[in-house]
Amino acid sequence: MGYNLNQSEEKEAKPDWRQAWIKLQPLLGGEKWRLLGAAVAIVINSVASLVGPILIGRAIDQFIPAGDFQGILVYSGILLGIFVVAFVTRYLQTIWMGTVGQNVLFNLRNAIFNKLQQLPLAFFNENKAGDLISRINNDTDKLNQFFSQSLMQFIGNAFVMIGAGIFLVAINPRLGLFALAPAVLLIIITQLISPWVKARNALNLKTVGGMSAEIQESLDNFKVIASFNRRDYFRDKFAEVNRENYQSAIAAGLANNLFNPIYTLAANLGQLVVLVFGLHLISQGDFTVGLLISFISYVNIFYQPLRQIASLWANLQVALAGWDRIAKILEMDDNLPVIKLTDKAAKAKITINQPVMQFSRVSFRYADSKNDVLKDINFELHRGKTYAFVGPTGGGKTTTASLMARLYDPTAGVVQLDGRDIRSYTTAERAERIGFILQEPFLFSGTVRENIVYGNPNCQPSSPEQLEETIKTAGLEKLMARFSDGLDTKMQVGDDSISLGQRQLIAFIRVVLRQPELLILDEATANIDTVTEQLLQEILDRLPSDTTRVIIAHRLNTIAEADEIFFVNAGHLVRAGSMDQAMAMLRQEKRQS
Repeated sequence: MGYNLNQSEEKEAKPDWRQAWIKLQPLLGGEKWRLLGAAVAIVINSVASLVGPILIGRAIDQFIPAGDFQGILVYSGILLGIFVVAFVTRYLQTIWMGTVGQNVLFNLRNAIFNKLQQLPLAFFNENKAGDLISRINNDTDKLNQFFSQSLMQFIGNAFVMIGAGIFLVAINPRLGLFALAPAVLLIIITQLISPWVKARNALNLKTVGGMSAEIQESLDNFKVIASFNRRDYFRDKFAEVNRENYQSAIAAGLANNLFNPIYTLAANLGQLVVLVFGLHLISQGDFTVGLLISFISYVNIFYQPLRQIASLWANLQVALAGWDRIAKILEMDDNLPVIKLTDKAAKAKITINQPVMQFSRVSFRYADSKNDVLKDINFELHRGKTYAFVGPTGGGKTTTASLMARLYDPTAGVVQLDGRDIRSYTTAERAERIGFILQEPFLFSGTVRENIVYGNPNCQPSSPEQLEETIKTAGLEKLMARFSDGLDTKMQVGDDSISLGQRQLIAFIRVVLRQPELLILDEATANIDTVTEQLLQEILDRLPSDTTRVIIAHRLNTIAEADEIFFVNAGHLVRAGSMDQAMAMLRQEKRQS
């Protein structure tokens, strides 16, 4: 299964607003009461807006010709009351919908981030972090703006338009139908243009994500850029993505503003029709000046919201385009699910002679590749032994280690842990049994203590004194001496005050304290000096006797003491036997290459 979000956007049909609304329902949570309150406020506000023109028309026709100043004052007081009610209801609507928008934004970002935690490593290999950040920040904010600013305006304007249309037809059916005729044309034009507008906005959001990804890549690799003096290369790449974003933003802006002049023209035509035909009716004695003024007011009330809806409709297209990009993440399936075992398999006990891990006819290929990285490999790892995996770069060593830790699932064959399909273990169970130290460890901003206890339920509740005692018991106190402030040494992501070797030590301590059944070291000592490496070997020797070690390394002294050596190359795995045989295989591979 592929996890490239941009490819899926190109291939899959995008959901319409009805589907989007259905899928957003769970994110509304307890906001339905605020939505209901805002809807009631909209109805009251709309009624207040619709009553005003008819009262003004009646006042003009009844009180002004008769000189009834008291009647004018009474109607003025009524209008003032109506305006106050409209003000209060609009204020409440703004407050409630602003809260709804922020809560939806909060829930949506949590949902996306939680979903990202469930997705396999392949997803992050196929998508740039900058684009994902843009989806979490920028695209969700488009939805927030729609909920907090546009949704209720859209509904309120639609309600006012319907009410104004009813008043127009009720006052004078023929004149009303003439006034509403341009709106029919607008509906047709809107339906035809909307897909194009949405596509322009989707492209713009995509280029924003691409620009974010390019900025992040440039900043993350700035040391390399500076050392090779290739600022021009990244400057040119940024200029390219910035130009693409500029062009897509111009296209989206033109598309979003296209409705406004069309709707304004329709409103002007409606007013012109009413004025000409209304004056004709007045000249024939079939209409009054007050009714004409009321009629023109209702035409304005009908078309003014229509002009606002033109802008709101564009906002809806932006929100839908953002939702499409967000939904692609939320709809993704985790391809590393936990499978259920039969009762017999679940109750099976681990035996002493049972391999801690077994690969049975395992093959693997990455989602974006047509070739297998591993081809039909078989081996067993037994308790308490040390295994070394050697071979040329790109031969499949790290991929094999990743399958052991179930960072990926094989495309064929079965990986077993303690006699069970590794897919039957929960993430917590698997992490408890398997420790994995990468060549480039990832640490969090904070202290050394916070990084060491990460993912270790036994050490997390420990006091500083208890943790120091645990470290001493594990023989790790000499490693801790490499840090100036011990457990309280502070570190930041990207901070050079902690060397790469020290970071590797922290990752090493973090895993060793968990005492896993299977410990995988993928070039774990590549950035560590020889003295420290010897110290780490002493610590490994103090692990429980039944701990199985898997070492992937290029340093021959690292694998010299291995109980068994596997040679991995071109997707195939063979037992190398002795150290001399492994050396011979490496030399032969070097000659052939």
